[in-house]
Amino acid sequence: MERDKTELFQIAEKFQVEGVKKSVVPHGSGHINDTFLLTCHEGEEEKHYILQRMNHEVFKDPKGLMENVVGVTTFLQKKIRENGGDSQREALNVIPTRLGEFYYVHEDGTYWRMYLFVEDSVSYDAVERKEDFYESAVAFGHFQKLLEEYPAASLHETIPNFHNTIDRLAKFKAAVEKDICGRAEGVQDEIRFVMDRADDCHILCDMLASGEVPLRVTHNDTKLNNIMIDNQTGKGICVIDLDTVMPGSALYDYGDSIRFGANTGAEDEKDLTKISCDLELFALYTKGFTEGCEGSLTEKEIKMLPMGAKLMTLECGMRFLTDYLEGDVYFKIHRPEHNLDRCRTQFAMVKDMEDKWEKMQSIVEQYL
Repeated sequence: MERDKTELFQIAEKFQVEGVKKSVVPHGSGHINDTFLLTCHEGEEEKHYILQRMNHEVFKDPKGLMENVVGVTTFLQKKIRENGGDSQREALNVIPTRLGEFYYVHEDGTYWRMYLFVEDSVSYDAVERKEDFYESAVAFGHFQKLLEEYPAASLHETIPNFHNTIDRLAKFKAAVEKDICGRAEGVQDEIRFVMDRADDCHILCDMLASGEVPLRVTHNDTKLNNIMIDNQTGKGICVIDLDTVMPGSALYDYGDSIRFGANTGAEDEKDLTKISCDLELFALYTKGFTEGCEGSLTEKEIKMLPMGAKLMTLECGMRFLTDYLEGDVYFKIHRPEHNLDRCRTQFAMVKDMEDKWEKMQSIVEQYL
């Protein structure tokens, strides 16, 4: 629902903001939460805040979500200060309500929160410069390093089974079996593509369960636009959008970044000849991520980085295909067979990774 300036100011007043509120405008390009930039004046100085309505239809446990965010950001701020950094710019800072809570429930039942705005920084929606992709890799790796001692198992699963590829495979099989839209017959090649790789879907889940790779704090939405890049230095300084912070594997975060950032084509590209895994970008991100992790990754995790990239891409394609079979009920579509096009690009990316597997492994081995 649309909200006017007066109502947004009233909501903002529930939080511990400093100064006189001057303006509140829509901010960013997110599709899930409603985000606004609040500007306040304190004497001659301007202070900015992010005011955000949490989408409790997507995140059904806002209280648990904010417990995750507060726990992780408090831990990050402490680590950053210990390292001599600026905890107000290098980590998100949650602004409490005037009652000391970390979120506010409005009279209409909506959930709101506020962050201190990260000044003199910018985020990018797409990889325009290789340097920015590298900086995002360093920043997400550093995020892993700072949180390596955080008790990951204590985090709430804000989206249960988000990267549980065994569960994703089971849901896919059920969608094929039910075939409620009668679409399965037309996508037999795509169904076969998944089933030929069904064993792969168990690899990371089994390794986590056995302790072969450690349970870590994972961001789970490692797109470039979730990194704030300093306007002066061009360095990635702060990881934002912590709604999907959950327990998982570092391979999830690394793999999804490769899926998104090293693909030579768009996520819904129809011409599959344009889809490939750019090995230069793959190598650049691997370099940045391992540098950011500063030795915190285990040897097994480093060896499994290509598998993380492949599995996150396969999982995403499987999710698009599942949604197509179920009638396009989860992902928004803008044309018929949009989800099928998305699925095919992911599978083309997986196939290209498989064709380049030895080269990917060779790139990764230099970081062992």
